[in-house]
Amino acid sequence: MTSTTAQPADLESFSAELTGLEIITDPAQLTKLSQDYYTFSPILQPLLNDKRGDVVVRPTTEAEVIQAVTACVKWRLPLTVRGAGTGNYGQCVPLQGGVILDLSKMQAVKWVKPGIACVEPGVKLAALDKETRGSGWEIRMLPSTYRTATIGGFIGGGSGGIGSITYGQIRDRGNLLAVRVVTVEDEPRVIELRGDDVYKVAHAYGTNGIITELEIPLAPAYAWAEAIVAFPDFMTAARFGQVFSDSDGIIKKLVCICADPIPTYFAAFRNVIPVGSHCALVLVAESSLEPFAALVNEYNGTICLQKSAQEASKGSTLVEYSWNHTTLHARSVDPSLTYLQTMFPSDKELKLVERMYQHFGDEVMMHLEFIRMGGEAIPAALQIVRYTTPERLAEIIRYHEDHGAFIANPHTFVLEDGGRKTVDVEQLRFKERVDPYGLLNPGKMRAWAERK
Repeated sequence: MTSTTAQPADLESFSAELTGLEIITDPAQLTKLSQDYYTFSPILQPLLNDKRGDVVVRPTTEAEVIQAVTACVKWRLPLTVRGAGTGNYGQCVPLQGGVILDLSKMQAVKWVKPGIACVEPGVKLAALDKETRGSGWEIRMLPSTYRTATIGGFIGGGSGGIGSITYGQIRDRGNLLAVRVVTVEDEPRVIELRGDDVYKVAHAYGTNGIITELEIPLAPAYAWAEAIVAFPDFMTAARFGQVFSDSDGIIKKLVCICADPIPTYFAAFRNVIPVGSHCALVLVAESSLEPFAALVNEYNGTICLQKSAQEASKGSTLVEYSWNHTTLHARSVDPSLTYLQTMFPSDKELKLVERMYQHFGDEVMMHLEFIRMGGEAIPAALQIVRYTTPERLAEIIRYHEDHGAFIANPHTFVLEDGGRKTVDVEQLRFKERVDPYGLLNPGKMRAWAERK
C-alpha cells in the first residue's frame, strides 16, 4: 500500500491518540519545519517549494516515538523524520504531506566512554563535542552546520565533513558503531543494528527506519589552530592542499581550498585575504604548527590569518566557511549561485582538477575539500556554479562525468539519483521488513517505487 496525502478526519483521529505529546499545527511553524536548504538548488526549488506537512509531532522519548508511529500506521499517514533541517537536498521535506516527526528534542547523551559515545538522535553536534572534549575526546567528523545540526540528521542525510581528511566518510566501516531503530509496522518494534548492519539505515534519508539511539566513535581531542593561507595562483593552492593532506606527520582536521573569487564572498575576511588571491582554510593541531609553517613556506604561501585554539573558540570559526557553508556565504551575496558535489580521482598531480578549472573558469568556481578515501587523500569538490539554465547545468555535470569525475548530484531529492547512483538492495530489503506500508518519507527511495 502506498501512502496518500492525509485527510483532516485522519489527522483529528491521529492527534486524539497522542495524549501527552507535543503537536504543532500552526501554519507558519509547519512551513518552517517542512523545509531544509534545498533552496541551494534552482532545480529543487520549484519541485519542493509548496510541500508541507499537515502536523508536526515532537517526541522526547523512544516510547513517545512508538506512540506516534502506532497512530501513523493505524491511519496510514505518511511519516517524515526530521532533525534540525540542515540538509541540502530536501531529505526531510514531506512530499505527500502527513506527519513530520521532529526528533530534535531527543537530546540525551546516554554515556561517554573512551573512544565511544551513546546518544539520542536530537543531540546537537556542537553540544556533544563540548561534552566529550572534557574527557579528552571529540567527534570524528562533523558538517559545517555543526552548531545546529543533530547527530541523527547527520547520519541519516549526511556523508562526511570536517575531520574526513583523517577519518573518511560516514559510510566507512567503523565510523558508525550501532543504532536503535523503531519500525513502522502495525505493532512497532525496536531493532538494534550493529557492525555493517548499521548501513541499512545510514544515509537513507529516514526512508526505512526511525533512529532513536546511536553509538558513534570518537577521536582523540586536539587543540585546533586555524589558519588562512593565501596563494597567487589556484593550482599552487590546490597542490599545497594535496601535499598537506598527504603529510601524515602533520595533524589536521580541515583542508579547504577556495579559488578566487570565492574569498570575496567571505565578508569577515575581506580585509584579511589579499584581493585576487586563492586561499586555503585549515585546521591544524597546535603541536603541528611548526612543520605546517615550513610547508606553507615551501609553496610560497602567505599565512594571512592564524588563531590559536583558544582564540578560535570565540565567535565564528573557519569551519563555518568550509564545506557547504562556503556555498551559503556565496549565495548570501549572489542568490543566483548554485553548486555541485564532485569526487575527483586519486591523482597527486591533480590533472583533472586543473583541466576543469581551466575549462570552466569562474563559471564553475573551484572549491576543494580534501578527504580520505581508501587510505588516500583525494580532492572532493563543492564547486560554486554561476547558474543560467537547467540545460547548461546538465552539460556541466555531463562534462565532469565524461572526463572521469564522479558527481553526487545535489539537484535531486531521490536517494539513488544523488550520491549512490545505484539501488542499495540491503536498504530496500530492510524497508520491506520494517515499513511494509511505505509510510516513511515517501517519494525519496526509487527502489521502493520500482520494486516488483
